[in-house]
Amino acid sequence: MAANTVLLNTPMLSNSPFRAALAGVRPAQTPVWFMRQAGRSLPEYRAARAGVGMLTACTTPDLVAEITLQPVRRHDVDAAVFFSDIVIPLYLCGVGIDMVDGIGPVLDSPVRSVADVERLVGLEVSDWSVIEDAAALGRRELAFEKVLLGFAGAPFTLASYLIESGQPGVSKAQRRACLRTREFMRCQPQAWAKLATWCARLSGEFLAAQIRGGAEAVQLFDSWVGVLTESEYREYAQPYTRMALEAAKGVNHVNFAVAASHLLEALGETADVVSVGTDISLKAAAARLPGKVLQGNLDPELLIQSDSEKIWSEADKVLQAGQAAPAHIFNLGHGVKPETDPGLLTELVARVHAWQPVLI
Repeated sequence: MAANTVLLNTPMLSNSPFRAALAGVRPAQTPVWFMRQAGRSLPEYRAARAGVGMLTACTTPDLVAEITLQPVRRHDVDAAVFFSDIVIPLYLCGVGIDMVDGIGPVLDSPVRSVADVERLVGLEVSDWSVIEDAAALGRRELAFEKVLLGFAGAPFTLASYLIESGQPGVSKAQRRACLRTREFMRCQPQAWAKLATWCARLSGEFLAAQIRGGAEAVQLFDSWVGVLTESEYREYAQPYTRMALEAAKGVNHVNFAVAASHLLEALGETADVVSVGTDISLKAAAARLPGKVLQGNLDPELLIQSDSEKIWSEADKVLQAGQAAPAHIFNLGHGVKPETDPGLLTELVARVHAWQPVLI
């Protein structure tokens, strides 16, 4: 949904800073949420997940709803992000996958050939009800002014997981370089197009299921796309990002990519809001994306390396820089790290909510 199509004087908008910001209207109080806020930094999350594998946790509706809501209860953030994992659509359509501690998702049969792509693209999810039910349970428990934010992996990153997974002795950093993926997309462009289209359909259907359950906005996470040049992004990734978001009808779209400041303009072409990483300032991003709502971008490393006053000093700079955009949603430049003190996040939310710009 284009930001300027939202009715600006509705009670829903005026009662929610997050909804106002999504619509391109600067609210009196800056909205805030954190990527990976529903996760390992919270003791209640660790208790809820005790003895429960990630794939099971993400497909058990009452547990998904509980974890989705935990950071809202603790921190009073303005949005609850749907708790899931980037590979859940793969799991639901029958791809053999496991979550290995310290490694992440590992596929039984990673994509290594055109034949592997042909094998995959015939798979589909026949029943999205666990996702719809989880979103509906979460939305039902949220206060009216809070927003349920949908989650999915962007097609490039999802396809990269399929190609890069399952390499013994290969580090996470090496996988994130996406060497196999980049070779595949260049050497097998038709097979890449089939694979990326299938991933876009899966991600789009995943978001649509969350919207049917009550998500009011959605965010695509493109964790690995920063390895591409702008021309590569426009050819091999952007068409499929657009395809996924087109399936998420009737809501605002947020686009987030890691280490991708060189792709800012292209990212902004497919979404209402661009979530900015730590590799560029919000002020510089606003100059390159005039009229675009921005999200971000406090460095999450600060939350584990600094005291609260240092964190707040840097957060104040982010908030001031965010004034260069039509509206700003405060967030991190990446996800909350597991070792983050939850008390710091709670304090940060309160300070952001109380913050007022310095008038010059």
